[in-house]
Amino acid sequence: MNVYDGERMAELLGAKGLTAVADNEDADLVVLNTCHIREKAAEKAYSDIGRLKREDGSRPMIALAGCVAQAEGAEAKARSAMIDIVVGPQAYHRLPEMLVEAGHGKRPVDTDMPAISKFDTLPARRKVGPSAFLTVQEGCDKFCTYCVVPYTRGAEVSRPYADIEAEAHSLVEGGAREITLLGQNVNAWEGACGGLDGLIRALARIDGLERIRYTTSHPADMSDALIAAHGDVDKLMPYLHLPVQSGSDRILAAMNRSHSVDSYLRTIEKARAARPDIAISGDFIVGFPGESHEDFTQTLSIVDAVGYASAYSFKYSARPGTPAAMMEGAVEPQVMDERLQQLQERIATHSLAFNRSCVGRDTSILIDRKGRAPGQMIGKSPWLQSVHVETDAPIGAMLDVTLTTVRRLRPASCDDRGSSRRKHRRTRQPGNDRRRARRGCPRPRRALRSL
Repeated sequence: MNVYDGERMAELLGAKGLTAVADNEDADLVVLNTCHIREKAAEKAYSDIGRLKREDGSRPMIALAGCVAQAEGAEAKARSAMIDIVVGPQAYHRLPEMLVEAGHGKRPVDTDMPAISKFDTLPARRKVGPSAFLTVQEGCDKFCTYCVVPYTRGAEVSRPYADIEAEAHSLVEGGAREITLLGQNVNAWEGACGGLDGLIRALARIDGLERIRYTTSHPADMSDALIAAHGDVDKLMPYLHLPVQSGSDRILAAMNRSHSVDSYLRTIEKARAARPDIAISGDFIVGFPGESHEDFTQTLSIVDAVGYASAYSFKYSARPGTPAAMMEGAVEPQVMDERLQQLQERIATHSLAFNRSCVGRDTSILIDRKGRAPGQMIGKSPWLQSVHVETDAPIGAMLDVTLTTVRRLRPASCDDRGSSRRKHRRTRQPGNDRRRARRGCPRPRRALRSL
C-alpha cells in the first residue's frame, strides 16, 4: 500500500509541475513515505532524514509522510528540525498546498483522517507498467493487540465500486495487464457488487485485464464466496496471502486475532478444494509476549500442516500505544532470534518443495522487466514467482512457458526486516521483486518456452 501511496503522491506532485530526479543531491523536495508497523522501520525514516543534509550544509525540503507521520504528528518536527512537512496517509492529497506553506517558512502538519476523501482529489492515473496496484480498502477494525494500523490508518472503509472500476479502466488503458487490489483488510471490502468476490468478478470483465490479485487478507473475512471465486474466475491468480501470525490458539487469543488454528486450517482446506494449485503465503510473529517453547513448537507445526509457498516472518516489535506493549512475559531477544531462524528454515524447506513441484509445469508469465543477461527478460508466474526467460518478447507480453531449472532452485528467503546488512544486500532487487524476495517468494531461476 505504501508503494501505491508513493505512486499517487508522485502523480499528484507531477501534476503540479514537479519532476522526479534520480538522486537526492538534485532534489528540491524529498518525500519519505514511512511505515510504523515495526520499530526498525520507523527509526530508519529518521536516519534517512539525517543523511539528506549535503556536504555544503544545504538540504532539500523534506516531507515526512505515511504512518510514522500519522503516529507522531507534530512531535516528528520536534525530533528533527530538518522536517518541513508532516502529512499522514489520509491527507497526502494536501501536499501541494502544504508545499506552498512550507515555502513561506511554515512547517505544516496534517494528520486528519477523513474517510478516503483523498481519492476524490488525486489526478488521473498516468501510464503504468504491466503490473499495477489499486487501493480498494483502507483501515482496520480488528485491533490486533500488537498492531498500530487501526491508529495510523483509521477505521475500515471501502472505496466505492464506481471509483475502483474507473481507476482499473485507466490502469488498463495505460498498459497494465495485471492489477493487485490492496487493503489493510482487503477482503473486508463491501460495495455495490457485494463483497470482494463480487468486485473481482466485475473487474474480470474488463477487456485487456489478464490477471487479478489481492492482498492482504484477514482470516475472519475469508468468505466462502471469495474462496469460490478462486475456482470460478480464471483471471484471479492462484495465490492467497493469508496471515496466521502464530500456530498457538493461546497466543492467537492474546493477539486478538479472532481466528483459531482449526478455523484457519479449514479455510486453507476450502481454498485448496476450490483451486488445487493455489499457492499459500502467510505472516508470522515470533516472540510475542508470553510465547512459550510449546507455543512456538505449535507455530512450526502449522507451517508443516499448510506447506507455505512463501511467508513473511518477524520478531515481535512492541509498538507504543498498543495493548501488547504493556503485556508481561517479554521474550528474551536471543530466544526470539533463535526461534526466527528455526521458523525461517522450516518455511524455506516448504518453499523449496513448492518450487520443485512447479518444475515441468506449462503456464504463462507476464514479462515485467529486463534481466541482467543479454536477451534475458523476467516475468511473473501465476504463483508470483520471478521467472527468467531468454526471449525477444517485450515488457507487458504474456508468454507461454514450461518451468524448468537451469542453475538451481532457491528456497524462499524468509528474512526478518531486522536481518543483517549482508542479507539486505542479497535481496536488493528492482521494484516489487525486491519486496517479494524479502518475504520469501519462490523464485525459479529460468523457464524455457513451450513448443
